[in-house]
Amino acid sequence: MTNRVHYLTQEGYNELERKLHRLRTERRQEIAERLRLVMSEGGELSENAEYEAAKADQAFLESEIQRLEEILSNAEIIENTGPKDTIGIGDRVTLQEVGASEPEVYFLVGPAEANPRVGKISHESPLGQALIGKRVGDKVRVHAPDGDIEFEILAIE
Repeated sequence: MTNRVHYLTQEGYNELERKLHRLRTERRQEIAERLRLVMSEGGELSENAEYEAAKADQAFLESEIQRLEEILSNAEIIENTGPKDTIGIGDRVTLQEVGASEPEVYFLVGPAEANPRVGKISHESPLGQALIGKRVGDKVRVHAPDGDIEFEILAIE
């Protein structure tokens, strides 16, 4: 376990707490029941594929529980305090990709909460790193697999 700070919004923190609770209660119970069922059937457990699959699921579950516990115990809640001069974690940023017709809006969050499909990008991602500390009107260049992409910062909220 590390003592690395994990930046989360209050919404993200609450969601991870709900997920952890669900894993500790419902999922642990489901896997325990699967294991009991397989063991009650008798036979050689070392040759039972269902038993091995349930044990693998149990190991994955316990690993995920540990990961979430570590994130939540080292969480720092980020708050957006409104408009400001430079971009930081917790800010909503409107960007215009050079050559694109529509602006894009991203919310800068920690990696545990990042979900690019809904506009939440990690401050540790290439775009997130390029944005930190920048101002409205600045241009940033991000290295992507298909080549460099340039953005102009339109707004910081």
